[in-house]
Amino acid sequence: MAEEETKKNSEEHIHYDEKHEHKHEEVKTEIKEEKKVEEKSASFDDKSHEKKNVKPTKKKTEAVVNAQSLPISTKQAMAICKFIRGKKIPPMIIYLEDVVAMRKAVPMKGEVPHKKGNIMSGKYPVKAAAIFIKLLKNLTANANVAGLNDTIISEAIANIASRPYGKFGTVRKKRTHVKLIARQKTKSLATSPASNQSREKAKKKKNGGKDKTGVKDSVK
Repeated sequence: MAEEETKKNSEEHIHYDEKHEHKHEEVKTEIKEEKKVEEKSASFDDKSHEKKNVKPTKKKTEAVVNAQSLPISTKQAMAICKFIRGKKIPPMIIYLEDVVAMRKAVPMKGEVPHKKGNIMSGKYPVKAAAIFIKLLKNLTANANVAGLNDTIISEAIANIASRPYGKFGTVRKKRTHVKLIARQKTKSLATSPASNQSREKAKKKKNGGKDKTGVKDSVK
């Protein structure tokens, strides 16, 4: 009987130890979970604080396209740049597509024959016009990314690039750098009423104080 009681006591003691260990493990897991939650909340607070401290990015005011060493004539590129400068992009793309189809000509100075249309002398630079169409499309995409609306081609510059030699070094190939900048259309000083008044006064002085009708202003 004594042996059976000792066995029972030992078994109860073992069960008690196992229950105590299980409770201890549960407490440890709860503490770990609480620590994880605290770390997550702290990291979230740090991220939100970092986001608040981020400086606002400046809005872009222009879109730029830089093309280097294009295989086109510099003279033709300069003529196209002069023609498209100060105009909107979509109409210029349509016009250059007509140039590629040889329906319209690009105005050019020099010993160039006259062409049909409202221009005097001009040419059909098909290869240069096709490349400029791609550049203008890239310029519209850059303007859309920058969030610019109602843009015009404010700057169009063509410069001669280093010309490599062809086969056997007998011919030098044509190369041109082109830079296009588009900005939002704004009211220029030329269209302001103050500038118009100053221009009218200057014209009156040149005409001896006469208006467009030829009548002198009355002396006050």
